[in-house]
Amino acid sequence: MPNTFPKLHNAMWPGLVGKEPGTDHPPISLDRMLELTAAAQVNGQKFEGIDYFLFHPHTDPDASDAELRAIADKIAAHGLVVGSLVAPIWPGTVGDSAMGDEAARKKFVLAVEKACRIARIFNEHGVRRYGVIRIDSASGVTPWAENPQANTKKIADTFRAAAKVARDHGERLAAEGEICWGGMHSWRDVLNLLEAVDLPDTVGFQADLAHTYLYLLGYNAPEQALLQPGYSDPEFWAAYEKMTHALRPWTIDFHVAQNDGSVHGTGSHDKTGRHCPADDPNGKLDIVKCSGYWLKDARQRGIEHICWDGCMFPNAMLETPKTWNTILDVMIKVRNAHGWN
Repeated sequence: MPNTFPKLHNAMWPGLVGKEPGTDHPPISLDRMLELTAAAQVNGQKFEGIDYFLFHPHTDPDASDAELRAIADKIAAHGLVVGSLVAPIWPGTVGDSAMGDEAARKKFVLAVEKACRIARIFNEHGVRRYGVIRIDSASGVTPWAENPQANTKKIADTFRAAAKVARDHGERLAAEGEICWGGMHSWRDVLNLLEAVDLPDTVGFQADLAHTYLYLLGYNAPEQALLQPGYSDPEFWAAYEKMTHALRPWTIDFHVAQNDGSVHGTGSHDKTGRHCPADDPNGKLDIVKCSGYWLKDARQRGIEHICWDGCMFPNAMLETPKTWNTILDVMIKVRNAHGWN
């Protein structure tokens, strides 16, 4: 019998992140992203859900209860559920830097509070039964590096304040491991941050195959590199084991992705790990094998779904059905190899 867990989700934010109105990569509407997701199919298997960014133009974080229930109805009408939600914690959305002044940090916590409210409405509707709320430091690497110890402490204090809000709503927070977020830009620094927060039941790690590959290479933190250019296959797997052994116990949310070893950024988004098509010939990752390192004991950590992240794919690629069928196919392979019933 094929594995039925973890459930297979597609992210909605690739229609938004790095997209700019009036350019050749304008935002893609929620309706269109849902259509593209629901249309994908591999041997009768379809995507089972979505992960969802809680900001304009897909969602007004201050939408009324009725408006949010209508969005839930729309998602359910496509045969999809909602999993993890991305809180609008960045400057220019609801939130602000987690290591900023008191006003900035209050805005960060407010963004988590708004995300928890939306989560509650989706949960009560029934379209959402699992998943976490994703956060990051909403801070750049350069300002963090001006005083690493003090800034990590500030971020940890902010995360703890946000965690109290999440816990009161029955939610967990997953801190996204990505090289563009100060204090989270290397495997060692994000581990230090999680340990400083010290709330493993409420604040964990969100691992993305593309981003964590760049952790190995030491982008933005050369002193933390576990691999050097020209590394051998045995060296890669030894480094991968070291990184995942450190971060897997904290991992409560997981993104399947591919990376070619380069960084990328469009719009106002900082350069970060380049997400590549699942079958990209330049991809550096054995997606199925790498996923197994993160998904070991996933069920015991409360993971019930995995999500594909195609962040900053060109619009033409997102609009191509083959893109989604290829992604879905590799996600099925991941579940068959490392899932459960």
